[in-house]
Amino acid sequence: MKQALDFEKPVIDLRSKIDELKKLTKDSDIDLTSEITTLETRLEKLEKDIYGNLNPWDRVQIARHSDRPTTLDYIELLFTDFIEFYGDRLFGDDEAIVSGIAKYKGNPVTIVGHQRGKNTKDNITRNFGMPHPEGYRKALRHMKQANKFNRPIISFIDTKGAYPGKAAEERGQSEAIARNLIEMAGFKVPIVCIVIGEGGSGGALALGVGDHIHMLENSTYSVISPEGAAALLWKDSTKAKQAAESLKISSYDLKQLNVIDEIIPEPRGGAHRDVKLQASYIDQVLSDSLATLKQLNQEELLEQRWEKYKSMGEYIEIDANEE
Repeated sequence: MKQALDFEKPVIDLRSKIDELKKLTKDSDIDLTSEITTLETRLEKLEKDIYGNLNPWDRVQIARHSDRPTTLDYIELLFTDFIEFYGDRLFGDDEAIVSGIAKYKGNPVTIVGHQRGKNTKDNITRNFGMPHPEGYRKALRHMKQANKFNRPIISFIDTKGAYPGKAAEERGQSEAIARNLIEMAGFKVPIVCIVIGEGGSGGALALGVGDHIHMLENSTYSVISPEGAAALLWKDSTKAKQAAESLKISSYDLKQLNVIDEIIPEPRGGAHRDVKLQASYIDQVLSDSLATLKQLNQEELLEQRWEKYKSMGEYIEIDANEE
């Protein structure tokens, strides 16, 4: 049984009722086909009503779902011949970031991505998907290699943020993130970034400077978590739901603000409901992105990337001499 979120409880309860009636029909001579059909029709309508009207906080909960597919799940479904590499050649290896080379539709690519765990033990090993500086340096090492050998870079983003601990700061967390931003901005190969879960703060942006940036429908991308924003703005982390709406962290908000290029649809209820179907949706968008970007030469690629980031957001120029 997959974890049920609070807003999903009416759907879960109705599904359980249908399963009970089906079991009763199977185990006895009572024919409840008509009742089951009626409930299934009601379930279809209920799912459309709930999943078709999700608010930003609902999407935050789905993005954080414990069963949500991770970078390694998508690598297995989308790529072949994946070889993972380890270590930054400066300090050590960080399992919160996965990095390596693979083939996508027969062509070599470099893959980098955040990796969180699926259970408590795995989450501890992966530091809950929150990288240390060596994780970002590992990713940068392999992205530089991709740039050298003219391989497209595919980045999967899924982190609450960079690890804020003392050891990370001592080893240069902010410098590692800043270095990735500088280097990624100047790479002469196509970079496609996909937010598959939470895109939290600079920890996400360190793998997020790309030519095309896509988001799964129920993923989030924000400078701070809703809880963190609520604690700063209202001194009350319980106002996270209100903060989520104000932050404009959903894929639909960010598409409207021109921060991302495309929203990748999810199966009803979230990517964890049908991982293979979700991978097929990503496959289509990824294939189209790479095909488009490969048509550009290096100068066009860099110019388009520059223009992309200049056009994000909105601003107003005010003449200082105006009263």
